[in-house]
Amino acid sequence: MTQPQNNTAIIGAGIAGLACARALAAASRPVSLFDKARGPGGRMSSRRLPEATLDLGAQFLSVRDATFADAVEGWQASGCLAEWPTSLWSAAEDGWHRHRDDLLRLCGTPRMSALTRHLAEGLELHAGTHIERLEGDARSWWLVDTEGSRHGPFTQVVVATPAPQARTLVAPHDAALAEACAAVIQRPCWAAWVLFDAPLPGLPEVDHDWQAVRLADPALRFVVRNHLKPGRHDQGESLTLLANLEWSEARLEDGPETIAEALLDAFQRGLPGDVTLPEPSAMGAHRWRYAQPDVFATGEAVNLDYRISGNGLALCGDGWRGPRIEDAWLSGHHLGEVLASEPNRSPLSTPDASRRKGHLAP
Repeated sequence: MTQPQNNTAIIGAGIAGLACARALAAASRPVSLFDKARGPGGRMSSRRLPEATLDLGAQFLSVRDATFADAVEGWQASGCLAEWPTSLWSAAEDGWHRHRDDLLRLCGTPRMSALTRHLAEGLELHAGTHIERLEGDARSWWLVDTEGSRHGPFTQVVVATPAPQARTLVAPHDAALAEACAAVIQRPCWAAWVLFDAPLPGLPEVDHDWQAVRLADPALRFVVRNHLKPGRHDQGESLTLLANLEWSEARLEDGPETIAEALLDAFQRGLPGDVTLPEPSAMGAHRWRYAQPDVFATGEAVNLDYRISGNGLALCGDGWRGPRIEDAWLSGHHLGEVLASEPNRSPLSTPDASRRKGHLAP
């Protein structure tokens, strides 16, 4: 099919890819999103069971950056975000203590993926399309999916996936981008879920409707009560249990049932007093192989937002900035602004590197 000049393909419809797409669309630049999943979301996706909706990736977002705060204000006004958790706790040897700070935290309503679905509205999204390789060069890029279908041509391709997956796509075409991907450490994380037919028992000196708790257990770092998130009060008691990264790495190939049982046991150990959990009615676990970037592992004092090359290829995502949702959004947003600022060019011309403020691959 014939595409207009300066049209962009974005591989990955998580928060970074969507932020990049929205910045391009705001400048009236043609953009097409591709994602192997059934819908947008990435690690903000949710699992829907007959009994409950479960967030197994990011549980909420926090706000530090002014530009991100402006975007969040608009998302709140649209109804896809609500403040949560409002009852956050930390577990210690001497009991549970209320966690207090000045950060604004919000979650998607009625699930985390509500935000990414909101951002995808009006965009051209090819869901269920797994791009396995790129063909072409700076003149024109084609995307080839696992079914053998070709999509394009595009003048620009943004890869907004975890760095190990992005490396596979860019390595045949750009050694510098591939080297940058290889330097990013993306750590795995197990996320377990548990359903109960009975509510959890009350805890001494803790809100009866506590919503989330941070733990110092070697296996378990965070527990969330899904049914106490906004828009889910009609579902039964359910927990999401997020494992520590080191523990997840050591048990990467364990089975989901083994993982779920181990994390539930860790939560039982973290309960104050002699409180005993009710019997679970169902449980399982999801493995995020590339859950969290360790962006400072190589010693960079400040990690740059994105990576961009003179051949029409670019990279964005949390791996280029930091592990928070805010980091991923800023990475994609900044890259989108730079790409949108470039004048239309013929397929034979090269980008004006002086206009690009991010890291330029040699």
